[in-house]
Amino acid sequence: MEALDVITKLLISVLIGGIIGAEREYHNKTAGLRTLMLICLGSTLFTMFSMEIGYENSPDRIAGGIVAGIGFVGAGVIFRGDTGINGVTTAATIWVTAALGMGVGAGHQYASLMGCIILVGILQAFTIIEGWMDRLNRSHMYKITCPYREKVFEHYEALMKQHNLTFRRGPQCRDQGTVSGTWEAEGSKEQHNAFIHYMLNDANVEKFEF
Repeated sequence: MEALDVITKLLISVLIGGIIGAEREYHNKTAGLRTLMLICLGSTLFTMFSMEIGYENSPDRIAGGIVAGIGFVGAGVIFRGDTGINGVTTAATIWVTAALGMGVGAGHQYASLMGCIILVGILQAFTIIEGWMDRLNRSHMYKITCPYREKVFEHYEALMKQHNLTFRRGPQCRDQGTVSGTWEAEGSKEQHNAFIHYMLNDANVEKFEF
């Protein structure tokens, strides 16, 4: 390997990882600037070494392990949050960044740079689209605690319907004179805000979690 070619590939790899990492860092994701720069750089180095060490017999024997190995890194950023599974997009970004690094190491710098532009474009565009969709329809978990009375849950479910929220009832419990119930409700941002405002001003509610 010529020194200039090696340096060029490494610099391009760091640049690609830095661009993608900066986008993830800006949105406060688990895998940020340093992580994605190192992933892209490492993938490039592994690919270059693989092509050099296994040139005659199997040039892909080391690089092939990147695909499996990067899965462990991606799995580390996936976790279950209050609203479901989080980190899947970041894990997929890690996977694609490793592929771009492999492309640079194999000598396909232009394809990798184009892939980097497309990836960042997808992340940015869908952040805007997801924000717009979230305003139209979002999911909230509500927990209401109040004094026990007949058909108390039906009363609050009727209120959700009045605010055009669709819901699914969750666990319920009674503790002496109080009852509590949980609901997963879906609707627009305005519908949720109106329901929350009503509940916060309901004197019969002892505790309201949203």
